Amino acid sequence: MFTGIIEAFAKVNALKKEGENLHIELESKLATELKIDQSVSHNGVCLTVVARDNKFYTVTAIKETLEKTNLGLLKVGDLVNFERAMQLGSRLDGHIVQGHVDQTAKCIAAEALDGSWKYTFEYDSIPENITIEKGSITVNGVSLTVVNSKNNSFSVAIIPYTYENTNFKDLKVGKIVNLEFDLIGKYISKLYLKR
Repeated sequence: MFTGIIEAFAKVNALKKEGENLHIELESKLATELKIDQSVSHNGVCLTVVARDNKFYTVTAIKETLEKTNLGLLKVGDLVNFERAMQLGSRLDGHIVQGHVDQTAKCIAAEALDGSWKYTFEYDSIPENITIEKGSITVNGVSLTVVNSKNNSFSVAIIPYTYENTNFKDLKVGKIVNLEFDLIGKYISKLYLKR
């Protein structure tokens, strides 16, 4: 489980295909604190650390992960939002995030405002995947509040701290992002649809 509060960037150092898997070697200032077998969120995708060497570590994405997320689009040099699993007994500053991406979305608008940024995303409408005004959404692993909810799109407002400390600063119109919809909302929606 994660909170959606990004700790650092991880920079893609190398990509290696092996069968249908993609081994992703990343560089992070927190790499020395990682352990083999540890779960870490990368752009909102929970992946297991399989190797570590000083400032570098490696995770593996399988075919299903590559098909359902934007990890298959990564290039060497890309910055990835990085978060270690939450610790029990500490504050939950974002919201409950599983690290299980529901689907991807496309950025259809990016607007610089006076002191903040507004991004709009469009996604394929699925009955269980909904947003609500002032509800929670995870975009590339970042816990955010929905400011404009439509049937298959929504907007979020980004404060300067989030802009500078996540890969939102590199996000442009047309780019694909990972979405994880609010866990509680998904359960309620599923129960409602069964009626």
